[in-house]
Amino acid sequence: MSTHELPLDAANLHGYFSRELEPVLTVEAGDTVRISVPNAGWDVARDEHVASRDPSLHTGHALAGPIEVRGIRAAQTLSVRIDDVTPGPWGVTLSEPPHRIDWDLADGVGHGLGRSVQLAPFLGVLGMPPPDPGVHTTTPPRRWGGNIDCKELVAGTTLFLPIPIDGALFSAGDGHALQGDGEVSGTAIEAPVTATLTLDLRDDLPLEWPIARIRGAWLSFGFDEHLGRAARIAVDGMLDLMERELGVARGDALALASVVVDLRVTQVVNETLGVHAVLRDDALR
Repeated sequence: MSTHELPLDAANLHGYFSRELEPVLTVEAGDTVRISVPNAGWDVARDEHVASRDPSLHTGHALAGPIEVRGIRAAQTLSVRIDDVTPGPWGVTLSEPPHRIDWDLADGVGHGLGRSVQLAPFLGVLGMPPPDPGVHTTTPPRRWGGNIDCKELVAGTTLFLPIPIDGALFSAGDGHALQGDGEVSGTAIEAPVTATLTLDLRDDLPLEWPIARIRGAWLSFGFDEHLGRAARIAVDGMLDLMERELGVARGDALALASVVVDLRVTQVVNETLGVHAVLRDDALR
């Protein structure tokens, strides 16, 4: 297996999803990629902005990629192991103008507004383009990933995504130094980050929607404009997971889920809302 670098460079960044974007890197399944990205607003410092190749087209999050995974086919499952996410020395949180918090980030702690928070950095966007041609915004999460904004996807976790197109064309970015469930102002601590990701194939794990393995638990995700439908998708994904992982019948899985599975609001600010279901390993003995 090889390790690749995508340095911070406008040539390695894009601000929309499209199956027609040319890959900036091609890797083998099982390879590791180290990326460096500005914050979601294309800023690498408080007074330094990265200009995209075409600001009229690249209007979304600054994403590294696309990365082609050689030999991977549509309808298979992409494993994205998050090996490391390290924020830069600054971040910003915005709400309704002119409200803004500037953060200084160091040694795992953020300082802003006279207060301190313990950081838990992650990438808000991890995903692939829709299978339909054309230009697609980076704002909403989709069944193939994207702007998931799940604070649980920190270093040491693995995200599993259904692959929409041959080669995957995976992209990542939108570094968050810390976020609460919901991301209720529309932003977290938005920060430039470096991250290390390992991309692999899971041909034994067919999926309709994303799932993830975090420390001590499984997650399943649902996205929809209606929060209730997003929750239903997440629950259905969890029932599939319980059937597979626990070997229980569907009816038993639903009953057990009602007792031990938690539903959490991933985010409510990306047009398409997100819910993740959580099944902890120690919930059933």
